Amino acid sequence: MRWKGRRQSTNVEDRRHTRGKPLALSGGLGTIAIIILFVLLGGDPQALLEQVGTANQYQEQPSTPHPAEDELAQFVSTVLADTEDVWNDLFRRAGQVYQEPTLVLFTKQVRSACGITGAATGPFYCPADGQIYIDLSFYQDLRDRLGAPGDFAQAYVIAHEVGHHVQNLLGISSQVHQIRSRIDQAQYNELSVRLELQADYFAGVWAHHAQRMKSILEKGDIEEAVNAANAIGDDRLQKQSQGYVVPDSFTHGTSEQRMRWFLKGFQSGAMSEGDTFSAPNL
Repeated sequence: MRWKGRRQSTNVEDRRHTRGKPLALSGGLGTIAIIILFVLLGGDPQALLEQVGTANQYQEQPSTPHPAEDELAQFVSTVLADTEDVWNDLFRRAGQVYQEPTLVLFTKQVRSACGITGAATGPFYCPADGQIYIDLSFYQDLRDRLGAPGDFAQAYVIAHEVGHHVQNLLGISSQVHQIRSRIDQAQYNELSVRLELQADYFAGVWAHHAQRMKSILEKGDIEEAVNAANAIGDDRLQKQSQGYVVPDSFTHGTSEQRMRWFLKGFQSGAMSEGDTFSAPNL
């Protein structure tokens, strides 16, 4: 991917120098014992519980990112800038205003409006605060453990999460979440798959327009993105982890589906053709 020497986004918040660390109550007393003692002394147990809950949630501690991540941080900032340019243009054409998301870089764990999340979750989008979160060490797992190397595989990951942001702005995500309580888990999983495949489609739409606007692609880039989509399909991940697949538990789509919807978005470039919720066959 051609990315060096181009604009980097200003919507990047680097929290790699801090990491979440749970706090423990000091003095060797358990929480229950402290509450009992507090009550006997005439205190309000609810107030203490609130203080204990807040204390045990999160505290930022210093952490130093690996020097090798510096260039990678510049890369994702450039990719984010490319998504801003593309989606600002597409929203403007549709008579709408694109609200740019913030990309948060973190190490090991992070606090968001969606809760405190560990790096093992992988990159994620939090609709409650409209921000994308990534521990850059995920890219090493993507390359070494999942077998999906290449800078455009990494760009695909960012573009997919930005796709979720687009869904949030269009009200698609909220519509899906609103009906969660009215359907069973298998039905909700199917809706989740459709949501994820649409984000893959939007990632392809971004690649289509970024290439037209900036000629970002080099030989093999699309293959890298497709390989990444293949590597993180539900069927492949389940087969690797447990030796068999359970289709009703899929939440992101099969490898074949994820590759196909990304390619469809890349070939089309039209947001209107990415309605996975009306598609009879995914």
